[in-house]
Amino acid sequence: MEIVERRNLQNNQLVLNQTENSWWFILAGGKILVSHMSCAIPFGSLQELPFPDILPESVLPIGEYDASPCYLVDLGQEEQDMGMGEFRPLRYLLSRTDESLFNMAGRAVQIANFLDTHRFCGRCGNTMTHIDWELALKCYDCGHRCYPRISPCIIVAIRKDKRILLANHVRHNQPGNEIFTTLAGFVEAGETLEQCVQREVFEEAGIKVKNISYVKSQPWPFPHSLMMGFVADYDSGDIHIDPNELQAADWFSFDQLPLLPPEGTLARALIEKIRHRCR
Repeated sequence: MEIVERRNLQNNQLVLNQTENSWWFILAGGKILVSHMSCAIPFGSLQELPFPDILPESVLPIGEYDASPCYLVDLGQEEQDMGMGEFRPLRYLLSRTDESLFNMAGRAVQIANFLDTHRFCGRCGNTMTHIDWELALKCYDCGHRCYPRISPCIIVAIRKDKRILLANHVRHNQPGNEIFTTLAGFVEAGETLEQCVQREVFEEAGIKVKNISYVKSQPWPFPHSLMMGFVADYDSGDIHIDPNELQAADWFSFDQLPLLPPEGTLARALIEKIRHRCR
């Protein structure tokens, strides 16, 4: 069976092995297909999976997971009945898959977003063309080349004695289901990560921090962030929230925590890191 891989104006053909087991990241309308099978992401060969007779025109290899190839299938904005699951927001996969598989799903979403938002050259307006040897788009009229956008962000958990600073962000303010989490923000041009931590904490909560320590990072495809996680200690100041960013913020002891972000998020990992330090 032959599948056409759409590369803008090019019509290269991608020939897939019908019997090779692969991971299928199928997107439509900003959602991802979640399988009814044992694994949330559809896995199997073209012969085994109930694909419709007319396969989507956009199929792109995006890497490997667990020694099997991964393919992005972008259906555009209209969902189709694939006969093997239902379309869900990407966040649905948090804690329902392991971290590596979730990151691959995020990679699929980010690549689809990149291809959709860079169809035309930002310099001259002509059509962009997919480059075969790397994940990039190039305008062959003016030579402008684009790569998937990655937006660096910091996220920080702050300790004061045996308490942790948690905030209800405006975007998380769902009455009756208010999630309290750590502080975060985007890195500005010319700014180090540590400077960003200090600035974001002061802007959002009005306090100063010290002993800033890097913990780990997490790709966060909403839509194209790379979160870099830190922990820090309270230094000085009283909490004064930025109402444009936060609905509420306070110091919480670990025996009286509010509703926290789910397992699988970097925010939750940082909270657990502070919990361990406070024992």
